[in-house]
Amino acid sequence: MGRGRAAIVGSGFGGLGIAIRLQNAGFETKVFEARDQPGGRAYVYEQDGFVFDGGPTVITAPHVFEELFAEAGRDLTDYVELLPIKPFYRLHWEDGTVFDYDGDTQSMVRQIERLNPADVAGYLSFVEYAREVFEAGYTKLAATPFLRFSDMVRVAPELIRLRADRSVYRAVSQYIEDRHVREALSFHSLLVGGNPFETSSIYTLIHHLERKWGVFFPKGGTGALVRALVRLFEELGGELVLNSPVESIDLRNRDDGPEHLVSTANSSDEPFDLVVSNADLHHTYGKIFRSVPAAGRVRRRLERMDWSMSLFVLYFGTNRRYADSVPHHSILFGPRYEELLGDIFHGDGLPDDFSLYLHAPSVSDESLAPPGCEAFYVLAPVPHLGNAPLDWDTIAEGYADRILEYLERYLPDLRSHVVTRRWLTPSDFKTELRSYQGSAFSCAPKLTQSAWFRPHNRDDKIPGLYLVGAGTHPGAGVPGVLNSAKATASLILEDFPA
Repeated sequence: MGRGRAAIVGSGFGGLGIAIRLQNAGFETKVFEARDQPGGRAYVYEQDGFVFDGGPTVITAPHVFEELFAEAGRDLTDYVELLPIKPFYRLHWEDGTVFDYDGDTQSMVRQIERLNPADVAGYLSFVEYAREVFEAGYTKLAATPFLRFSDMVRVAPELIRLRADRSVYRAVSQYIEDRHVREALSFHSLLVGGNPFETSSIYTLIHHLERKWGVFFPKGGTGALVRALVRLFEELGGELVLNSPVESIDLRNRDDGPEHLVSTANSSDEPFDLVVSNADLHHTYGKIFRSVPAAGRVRRRLERMDWSMSLFVLYFGTNRRYADSVPHHSILFGPRYEELLGDIFHGDGLPDDFSLYLHAPSVSDESLAPPGCEAFYVLAPVPHLGNAPLDWDTIAEGYADRILEYLERYLPDLRSHVVTRRWLTPSDFKTELRSYQGSAFSCAPKLTQSAWFRPHNRDDKIPGLYLVGAGTHPGAGVPGVLNSAKATASLILEDFPA
């Protein structure tokens, strides 16, 4: 006899991760996906012969995938190939400074010495600090759910010792003097939706995480990794239904516990023993569970929290190759850093300048673009709609034009070679991804919104409701959401013994 029926709302990495774990553990698991493809933010757009990954493109900590497949008795390499990327990122500043950021100590020291010899010793000390933070914040805690305040008290001494109350930027500045190096070692928190000047220094662990495991890209694009997870899930007997947005879930009491009645655009009142939501937190409590009184209290609490910035993502393809001009990943710093981030996270308008992440996947995998062509996406952090309720339908095209013009600093004569383009705006995050205020990474990863202070992996008041994804512990990013699936699965297996 199975352990019960589990409904998973959403097929992002977190949703697929827990679906595989539950199906493998004996649950009858069904994943409901609102869109016509699985993947959530890792959606794939195909246009004019180009393949554009919609969201996550930086794959770190490959062990989270290897472990997931191994638990199901499979080998990840039989499903997808992960290509190592070097350098991890090429960093550009407007004063002409270029820095190839990678996991090689000698390479990093050599480049830091060129910028400021006095920072070499500080960098080596920072490397050791990031390792300590990694051991405390990732190895010990990333897949450990925080359900009680005592869980937070238990780890507090270690967090205090590591000065988790400091921001990422402030922690880096304790070791580094040069502006360029400070920015090079602090921008990573933006990849999980956090302002380096506000996000807890616990996120300096990303530096060690990348040094330890490297940076990868799936051959065939991030969508190939999604397809690998779906294939494994279905091989285990799980069911994935597309074009099936969950409209509501009602609770009904039974003698042996609560029953969740799931209604979608295509079906009504399908019974399940438990629900795991990989949907946006606010959508989960404000829309899906709106008939449950306890959900309203959570929704109101969520509306008082700080939410991460949004994104403007421009996907474009060119009729020429640029592989000699750019690596796979580039970070293009604008003229301002702290001031720009203040405008992005707290401003009520669109800044005139920007800093950009440029992704050129066909540099590593030519199959993602037609022969002789190049596929790109460029990401600009922008304010979410709660701070800056802009009319993106009106301004998106002009903003895209400005970005392409700026990119000609790095991609010569770019605009005359663009043959296709599309974009994703904060409005699309709100409507297509049902993200509160168009936030791209859920609630911001501040210390006061982390671990126990973050919405819990198991809901305290709604029986049988569990959470995975960016909004719960440990937070956003591919390793984060896969570890949230591991943490949540451990709770479910305790609550539903075989």
